[in-house]
Amino acid sequence: TGASSGIGAAVAERLAEQGRHLVLVARSVERLEKVAARCGELGCSSVMIVPTDVSDDAAVESLFAEVLARHGRVDAVAHCAGEVTYGRLEETSADVFDRVLATNVSGSANISRHAIRRMRSQEKGVLVLVGSLLGEVAIPEMTPYVVSKWGVRALARQLVVENIDLPRVHVSHVVPGSVDTPIYESALESAGGAHKPPPPSISPERVARVVAQEIQHPSRERQTALSNHVLIAAFRTAPWAYDRVIGPVFKLASRSR
Repeated sequence: TGASSGIGAAVAERLAEQGRHLVLVARSVERLEKVAARCGELGCSSVMIVPTDVSDDAAVESLFAEVLARHGRVDAVAHCAGEVTYGRLEETSADVFDRVLATNVSGSANISRHAIRRMRSQEKGVLVLVGSLLGEVAIPEMTPYVVSKWGVRALARQLVVENIDLPRVHVSHVVPGSVDTPIYESALESAGGAHKPPPPSISPERVARVVAQEIQHPSRERQTALSNHVLIAAFRTAPWAYDRVIGPVFKLASRSR
């Protein structure tokens, strides 16, 4: 999912190079068609596109019905779809807040619901939920996104507990830090200014390698960079210092003008 750009497109291309059968999911048909063409060039066994709004559970149910009608099973799901906005809570409208949670939390739950249902029936399968470092720490002026990614982390952990009885059904939570993707551009309307991924940022392709590894050899959680561990340790062990420093540093690092 989220296959039209960024991490989702990079994951699709990575798996295409492995010769897999692919199903690409996002809202934009035109962008999906471009990614599908690229995946065909890279050697995927087959590729189908299913335009879907993951926040709509009925649409997600229809997506899985199409996949099963064609392939008969679901081996792996990489859920990369996400939406970001900037703002303090009191400055964020209810509509914007709800939209971010609908995509990031409800979307993750909808994809997981139907993926896990099928994987439990098969008694095997891998679900990879792409979360964020901001699901592990707090950042000022990104409240909707941070709340949503803490929710994704909780969802992933719950799914591990609920599916522990089936040893070949795996749920993995991949945790990217700062990634240079178009998601920052799509946030500009609500951000009120230009933003960029704060350093040290990594490429979508690096995250895609981790996701592909998790599909092949799943674990419960994978960080994508050592710098993630440093920030998480500071947040947990020295919150008094973290809270005072992170705001000014984040503002300076993420503003592009």
